[in-house]
Amino acid sequence: MATVIYDEATRVYPGSDRPAVDALDLDIKDGEFLVLVGPSGCGKSTSLRMLAGLERVDGGRISIGDRDVTHLAPRDRDIAMVFQNYALYPHMSVADNMGFALRVMKAPKEERDRRVREAARLLDLEEYLDRKPKELSGGQRQRVAMGRAIVREPKVFLMDEPLSNLDAKLRVQTRTQVAALQRRLGVTTVYVTHDQVEAMTMGDRVAVLKDGVLQQVDTPLRLYQHPANVFVAGFIGSPAMNLAEYRVEGEEAVLGQMRVRLSRETLKAIEDEGGDRVVLGFRPEAVGVVGDDDDQPAFPVTVTVVEELGSDAFLYGQHADTKDPALVGQTVIARVDPNAPPPKGATVRLRILPGKERLFSAVTGLRLPAAESSG
Repeated sequence: MATVIYDEATRVYPGSDRPAVDALDLDIKDGEFLVLVGPSGCGKSTSLRMLAGLERVDGGRISIGDRDVTHLAPRDRDIAMVFQNYALYPHMSVADNMGFALRVMKAPKEERDRRVREAARLLDLEEYLDRKPKELSGGQRQRVAMGRAIVREPKVFLMDEPLSNLDAKLRVQTRTQVAALQRRLGVTTVYVTHDQVEAMTMGDRVAVLKDGVLQQVDTPLRLYQHPANVFVAGFIGSPAMNLAEYRVEGEEAVLGQMRVRLSRETLKAIEDEGGDRVVLGFRPEAVGVVGDDDDQPAFPVTVTVVEELGSDAFLYGQHADTKDPALVGQTVIARVDPNAPPPKGATVRLRILPGKERLFSAVTGLRLPAAESSG
């Protein structure tokens, strides 16, 4: 086992006017399961391939344990990689596929057989060792690919979207197995995915990238509750956070009939930027439905769609107050009572629950101090 350190690691592809990975600083703890997540083209797979030695490092350095591996060949880094495609040899049995790397390394047959059997037991593949890959399901093939990595007993596992070829149900089941297996083995793991739900359910910590730049690295809960900027706030969470730009009037952020009182710290930060607007966000579960006879401050929303998911229901709607041009096209997502969801076309009154809003600079996109109360 080992720590992994990216120290301003940079990769610039020939002919590109900006880095694919830009001065990445990341310290991955011994035995940690760290997930790299972000949209297509954000640099997550390039970052993984730099660690594997499959991409050149044009600036900075990368170390595994106490060794600088920046310029080492992949075979000298003591890593094992699991790819999106299983890359199994179709003419070999499961046992031979899993033990192939050990055979190339000229490991004794007794040692090779022992490691394969141990990995098969961990992955529940013992009864399939004599089968060929074509006789296995997609999930079983992926477990064979993982077994091939496990038998090498590396310092670091690298996984590049290993579950993306599986169907939705199997993907959920397999991600649970992968996370449990990693915790059992205790091997430092760097896992790449574009699926933020997968990232949040598997990682000890999650690193969010955008355009080759690290936006935030933290535990899943802190990423969700305390996003560092507008991008992280909008990317993490399903359904997504509601985000809109509000104008500042006196001590309040105002958008249509929505009014949120701002703290002195927030107002000072906005004033220091020379602005008069703030980006305010709130999660779908951070709003409450207000009755027509309730005098609490609220804003009206016309329901366009309700997603009924059994234990949950989510309202998607448009602002009913169209006097403010800024409200046109703004969709509001709110979690509602799954036992009594509002009908399509109805108008409901919502309010942001006190202390549940998140504020960001309209200039930089960075998080600002929280508001004092909501209305």
